[in-house]
Amino acid sequence: MEPISVFDMLKVGVGPSSSHTLGPWRAAERFWKELKAKGLMDITYSVKAHLYGSLALTGVGHGTDIAVLLGLCGQDPETIPVEQVQHIPKRIGTEHILQLGDSHPIAFNPTEAIEFHYSKRLPGHANGLAFEAFDKQGELIQKATYYSVGGGFVVKEGEEAQENPIKLPHPIATARELEQYCSARQAAIWEVVLENEKAWRSETEVRRGLLRIWDVMKECMYRGCHTRGILPGGLDVSRRAADIHDKLRLPCEYSNADEWVRCLVRCDVEFSKVLKWIGCFAMAVNEENASFGRIVTAPTNGAAGVIPAVLMYYLCFTEKEVAENDIVRFLLVAGEVGSIFKKGSTISAAMGGCQAEIGVSSAMAAAALAEGLGGSPAQALMAAEIAMEHHLGLTCDPIGGLVQVPCIERNSMGAIKAITAANIALESDPRKARVHLDECIKTMWETAQDMNTKYKETSQGGLAVNISIKVPEC
Repeated sequence: MEPISVFDMLKVGVGPSSSHTLGPWRAAERFWKELKAKGLMDITYSVKAHLYGSLALTGVGHGTDIAVLLGLCGQDPETIPVEQVQHIPKRIGTEHILQLGDSHPIAFNPTEAIEFHYSKRLPGHANGLAFEAFDKQGELIQKATYYSVGGGFVVKEGEEAQENPIKLPHPIATARELEQYCSARQAAIWEVVLENEKAWRSETEVRRGLLRIWDVMKECMYRGCHTRGILPGGLDVSRRAADIHDKLRLPCEYSNADEWVRCLVRCDVEFSKVLKWIGCFAMAVNEENASFGRIVTAPTNGAAGVIPAVLMYYLCFTEKEVAENDIVRFLLVAGEVGSIFKKGSTISAAMGGCQAEIGVSSAMAAAALAEGLGGSPAQALMAAEIAMEHHLGLTCDPIGGLVQVPCIERNSMGAIKAITAANIALESDPRKARVHLDECIKTMWETAQDMNTKYKETSQGGLAVNISIKVPEC
């Protein structure tokens, strides 16, 4: 089983979709780098991109065309200034010139060079795309096909899997294996995961990297809680997080995200307001995601709000005094649980519906919260199972192909379910549980295979066909 790092599950990127935006972005980046490595960059005169399956059907709403342009331009989703995300594609659309790899200008008219194959799906995955490069005479000099398999992961067609040189001290493919390592070492989940992470980087680097992940989450929530307006895409969805935030009325002044969090920690709020804060945090993230903002895939963009919202609940509204080390441990647990779902099922809505996104993120958050609040490894994994069990069969039917309705609200639901699942597990004896996380993951995958394609991020079923709207993809 391919080793998966926590940093593979929690990536910094740009919205609105990990499989439809971040994945195609990375695929386009890989294509021009392959051209350069083969010495073909200087003779490349034009490039064409082909989008298939779900990438075609919901590509415009998910910004797939924008991602392809930015990837070919050599822009990095982790560092690109957010205001440039839509500015650069607009300029290309006007000038019909693209700086391939940020160094080689080629003629590029997006309306002709990006082709949406709405009725064709490639055999390898629902999210398929291909690139072609041509010389000045119009001869094909390079072609490559890629699959965006969820969470920003990309696989190239025909590329043999290379043996990974990373050897983990505790190779984990299932929840039972993780539990066995914890039991044998009398260790918490985060301790086992940290030992594995040190196969890639030092403990200091792991800590620094995860705190950066938290900083991006925190800044994203802060922006979302203080930004109003209409979300892009033509669906005319109004941002709501800022209005909810203002109605909740924080009792102290602040000027940045860190001061804002410290203010929240000092709040003594009643249960009903805690529920509103959780929804506010989750929706703030996904409103930013829908606006092509910088977020953390956790494990996907469409489900990016669940883990930050639950982590904020842990930090601000529980009796535990949460320090930076606790945040690092929370993210270690969440990332590992996500990797187990990826290995045993899928984190791609195009393959498994929204159970693969919101369901997985809710399970990740539930396990992390349960262990953070003092639960045993078995209780943490039980929390993950409870959270996923009540997302089984959840479909993905984005209206207009946009990651807005029902996606934004759905993140708040996933966060609340995660907190509920953690609290149930903390009051339970896992030895008496009738369903184990591994069986739940197996069931999720079987459900995904049985689910009709129209409910897998194609906008061909559910709410997407029952709501009358006027957007480009309808």
